Amino acid sequence: MKHYLLILLLLISSSLFAQNTILKGKILDGSDKFSLPGATLKIDEGNRYTISDATGNFEFLNIPEGTYTLHVDYLGYSHYTQKVTVSRSNNRPVEIILSPASNDLEEVQVIGDIAKGQAKALNQQRNNSNISNIISSDQVGRFPDQNIGDALKRVPGITMQNDQGEARNIIIRGLSPELNSVSLNGDRIPSAEGDNRNVQMDLIPSEMISSIEVNKTLTPDMDADAIGGSVNLVTRATPNQQRISATLSGGYAPIRGKGLYNGAFIYGNRFAENKIGLVLSGTIQSQNFGSDNIEAVWKRNDDGSAFVEEMDIRKYDVQRIRRSFSLSTDYEINLRNRLEFNAIYNWRDDRENRYRLRYTDLEWDDAENGYVGSIRRQTKGGIDNSTNNNTRLERQEVYNFSLKGEHLLSSKFDMDWAASYSKASEKRPNERYIEYEQEDVVLGQNLSNTHLPLILDNYTNYADFELREISENNDYTSEDEFGFKLNFRFPLSVIDGQKGRFRFGTRFRAKQKERNNMWYEYSPVGDFGNLASVPNVTWPNNFSQGSQYNPGAFVDKAYLGGLDLTNTSQFESEAIPSEYLTLNYKAKEYITAGYVRWDQNFSEKTSMILGARVEHTKIDYTGNYIEDEDDLVGEVNNKNDYINILPSISFKHDVTKNFILRAAVTTSLARPNYYALAPFVSSMPSDQALSAGNPNLKATYATNVDFMLENYFQNVGLFSAGVFYKNLQNFIYKYSDINYNAEKFANDFPDINNPIPTGDVWEFDQFRNGDKVDVYGLEVAFQRQLDFLPGKFLKGFGIYTNYTFTASKAKGITNDDGEERDGLGLPRTAPHMFNGSISWENNKFSARISGNFTSAYLDEIGADDFTDSYYDKQFFLDANASYKITKQLRIFAEANNLTNQPLRYYQGDVNRMMQLEYYQPRYTLGLKFDL
Repeated sequence: MKHYLLILLLLISSSLFAQNTILKGKILDGSDKFSLPGATLKIDEGNRYTISDATGNFEFLNIPEGTYTLHVDYLGYSHYTQKVTVSRSNNRPVEIILSPASNDLEEVQVIGDIAKGQAKALNQQRNNSNISNIISSDQVGRFPDQNIGDALKRVPGITMQNDQGEARNIIIRGLSPELNSVSLNGDRIPSAEGDNRNVQMDLIPSEMISSIEVNKTLTPDMDADAIGGSVNLVTRATPNQQRISATLSGGYAPIRGKGLYNGAFIYGNRFAENKIGLVLSGTIQSQNFGSDNIEAVWKRNDDGSAFVEEMDIRKYDVQRIRRSFSLSTDYEINLRNRLEFNAIYNWRDDRENRYRLRYTDLEWDDAENGYVGSIRRQTKGGIDNSTNNNTRLERQEVYNFSLKGEHLLSSKFDMDWAASYSKASEKRPNERYIEYEQEDVVLGQNLSNTHLPLILDNYTNYADFELREISENNDYTSEDEFGFKLNFRFPLSVIDGQKGRFRFGTRFRAKQKERNNMWYEYSPVGDFGNLASVPNVTWPNNFSQGSQYNPGAFVDKAYLGGLDLTNTSQFESEAIPSEYLTLNYKAKEYITAGYVRWDQNFSEKTSMILGARVEHTKIDYTGNYIEDEDDLVGEVNNKNDYINILPSISFKHDVTKNFILRAAVTTSLARPNYYALAPFVSSMPSDQALSAGNPNLKATYATNVDFMLENYFQNVGLFSAGVFYKNLQNFIYKYSDINYNAEKFANDFPDINNPIPTGDVWEFDQFRNGDKVDVYGLEVAFQRQLDFLPGKFLKGFGIYTNYTFTASKAKGITNDDGEERDGLGLPRTAPHMFNGSISWENNKFSARISGNFTSAYLDEIGADDFTDSYYDKQFFLDANASYKITKQLRIFAEANNLTNQPLRYYQGDVNRMMQLEYYQPRYTLGLKFDL
């Protein structure tokens, strides 16, 4: 062992102090001077090679003085060769201009606007050391995707869960959002969600991003908490010359007959003899739309038949405004030192009114009356001021500041560092609800079509609806994170004449999260009347699910917003702890990591990455113990720490320049959601319900095996196929028990007073660790410009398509009797995912039609197979087209959700509709100016 250490020290010292020099430069597109990332550069002498980074920069370390033959290869561009001379006294950066490949017969550029975006992405993907997918901003612009979530659903192995018709939560290779990570320029994005770690992917407009990197296998220098995959959003880098770009568009959402408005701008330039670069970006999107929604909760009769115990009919009116601003600067101090500063601010306002008709507490009475229950009519809104404007306002803000440095300490030794601060918050100020109720009414059920169950309601005399509740809440959630990382790299090869690199570094992340909600109920001092005696609105018979679901009359949002709830002569207020105290918590996490990574080429064709990462996690959580709904027994604190060791090895073999084989065995982890770890206990005797956090939850640890083959086409295209396997230990699922009793509580919580009376049966929910789950699947992708077809027209076609199959088998999931349930997979694992699009373009016009399909999958595990919930299959069809009026001005049109695909959940069986929400298509027309 001592001999090996001595050899390693000698290799390191010889690599650090040899007197050689460096060769640096930048790769540019000859037509627009844009940077070209992912270019392959090779020097004949010495078998040296490197890859240009995201800004097109490259560097060769430890180059002896002399003259070399430099080759550059880039998909879609002509091969480039140049003689370069390097010396310690003259090593100024080299600027390399590449020319697009052309069709010799017709002298028309093969690489058009669509293909150019694909070329940038595919070159980076081809030369990445891990299995990944890259989307460039040019590619995003060729799809009708206005936010990052919609753009990501085009990637192989990715499906998205929607909110109000927009892609929000990301599922990678069938693994839920909690098992994936999202970063911005390599820095983690905090979550504004109150109970989990999810980053809402519809928060950031697609105009703000230069590229999207989806890493499906990790290398040791990457954060380890990404079992499904890691998504890195890369903001726009400083340009090589002045750039001015602006986009204006307007649209129409038929579901509410209102407009959609979008604007974006970009300005970039270099100053001070090109030493300082700057790019400013901004965008604003204002969209008015809504949705029509029905929901049902099913229950078994004594004879085993199913009936609807509760049903909602909901009408949503939504205004969604996104504002985003970013600044990126860099300062080239000298050839060896560079600084970079990035800042981005995203601000989204969701203003929503919801009108909810609820049939609840349905129970069988007798053959004469049938079912008896209650009818409730609720209006959701907000205070009447300039901020809320009589709506429920949900304001989410996310910002990130980062400072980075890159330093060549010698011709063989470089260092980079980064410090960042990020914060995400969600505010819901003065959110109001008013609800009227009619109790003990006879309600029929038409279950002849369980896809569209219907409650038969003849109660249209709104004077019979009495006030049930007026409430106002103020909710606030925030998460901030400070991060710092330091990396070192130097050449280290154990094979003579082959490239080797050794890297090591450290990472520190300090996270704080808290949720602080407040909820008040208001009782009128005098008689408040009935639903018919207050201003109300009645909706026409145009509900998307059919006129039979017309929701009827509700309190007008302006009346609700104008109520003076602070006037003690009109209202008495009371805080209701059961509505907020158990939701509130504070969490602190400190993550310290270190890694070593060794890259070694065995030959010109075969390379390896070997390394390991160690992460130490320290947590400090505080929650509340609530007894009898309103009594705060006290705060509960829990502290814990643990260490994870995460080795990995991966191989890459270039059968040819464009035919690549990849294989990897990696390890990764997923920390439990914040609220799942919070040590709270909530007891609600009136509902016979109990819920609790689980501070003893373990992080999920995964071993991942991947194999992928990729064949790249020089005229911009790709065929890839691969298989993957993941073994997850201590995976986390939601445990539900509808037969929870005093004995079970005593076993689970021996130190807490037992709230369940002897002989009673309650409902209980808690997140728990399962034993293990096996996930396996395959991916196939194909994209190519069909320039091999005869004729000028047919050459303009291109295809982009991919398919992913995923399956899983879980062990350790128990029912309420403590028995293990068989046949269950990991929740949110979609078996089949398919993307397909066909495009056509020439020098002036481009068009694309795109389809996206996801099959049904288990979303949440219930107490038994009857109460399991499933996310139903979806198929979206989108189309877009653009026409170049001039070289700088383009007109475009987009259409989303042409299939009017609803969001649908079902309970236990596909025939038992649980939720059915329609959004209808959206249409956009706009202009883009790019100088």
